[in-house]
Amino acid sequence: MATDITVPRLGMAVADATIIEWKVQEGEQVKEKQVLVVIETEKLRYDVESPAAGFVHIVKNADETAAVSSAIGIIAESKEELAALQTAQPEPEPAPAAAEAEAAPQAAAAPPVSAGVRGERVKISPVARKMAEEHVIDVTQVTGTGPGGRIIREDIEKAIADKAAGPKEAAAPAGAPGEKRVKSTVPLRGMRGAIAEHMHRSLATSAQLTAMGEIDVTQLVKMRQDLVEQESSLGTRITYTDLLVIAVARALKEHPAINSSLIDNEVKIWEDINIGVAVALDEGLIVPVVAAADRKSLKEISQTVKALASRAREGKLQPDDISGGTFTLSNLGAVGAGYRFETVIINQPESAILGTGAITDRAVVREGQIVIRPIMTYYFTYDHRVIDGAVAAGFMAGVIKLLENPYRLLISA
Repeated sequence: MATDITVPRLGMAVADATIIEWKVQEGEQVKEKQVLVVIETEKLRYDVESPAAGFVHIVKNADETAAVSSAIGIIAESKEELAALQTAQPEPEPAPAAAEAEAAPQAAAAPPVSAGVRGERVKISPVARKMAEEHVIDVTQVTGTGPGGRIIREDIEKAIADKAAGPKEAAAPAGAPGEKRVKSTVPLRGMRGAIAEHMHRSLATSAQLTAMGEIDVTQLVKMRQDLVEQESSLGTRITYTDLLVIAVARALKEHPAINSSLIDNEVKIWEDINIGVAVALDEGLIVPVVAAADRKSLKEISQTVKALASRAREGKLQPDDISGGTFTLSNLGAVGAGYRFETVIINQPESAILGTGAITDRAVVREGQIVIRPIMTYYFTYDHRVIDGAVAAGFMAGVIKLLENPYRLLISA
């Protein structure tokens, strides 16, 4: 009996995944638990293993998207079953209803994407189909570059660009004023595309407000240096990110309204304090989660953060590593961002995110005198639908108090 190769659920918020690469060929014989295909969500890449031994029939190709639990391939028990699957005709996709056509007269100029030349069906991926409909692209005029002439995302993106550019004009002579040369083109897909969609949706669905300021971290710098000198006895090198995580966890415990989400018109205040720590990768940003951060010691937090960051950079994060976050920390000082302020965007469905810049020496006034102190910038974005300004201010006051008096962080909460 044939067994479906399905898209696993890789987190509560995952709606679909993009197929990055098949590791096997059509019809290839595979073993159970063998890695078959690499998929990618907005948060991670994941190797999908074979649910059984048998012969592979590929249903969805690279660059196509698939919903959670949907079949992207099939494992046939025998070559005869494989042959039957390969010769089976796919179910025809329903044509747009007449009512939908009437409701969208502006799209009347474009033929239905399932219609082909002289009645032949156009081979087109679901993602490309949706893009063609949204941008009113006549797919019968698009040349597919996918397997078997299938139209894929990149083909529609090129058609959209050509349409926007209008009729082609004679190329300008080399060095003409205003001429721009393309160095490279990066398709907005996979992790990069998912991040773009996630950030846009976050801004579109919540009322985000950012508070900014500075923190005098004179005592924090001294304490961290003391802890670095104890690296061998602690078994880990304490970083500023570790100290920020434990400070935020303590403050969230005192200000639980920040540790919340607006879901289905209800504000849910979470019992667990799970802090996501943003990690920069070449292809984008990923946010592994330090679960139960309020119940961990500074040493445990440091070890957890290092392990998560290492797995993120090696592409070995598991679904549990990126699930269940209730608050996010983005320490750009860790990557040498310097003195800076910016509006960090909330990681939905959370209600707040804290960003921090590098620690730099600044001139400040203390007791009527201008002195030089190590200053850390912060920028705290919160959803004003859920969190009032006074609540946000109280939370940040708590974080600042802990960072300016950091030895309190070494005392069990």
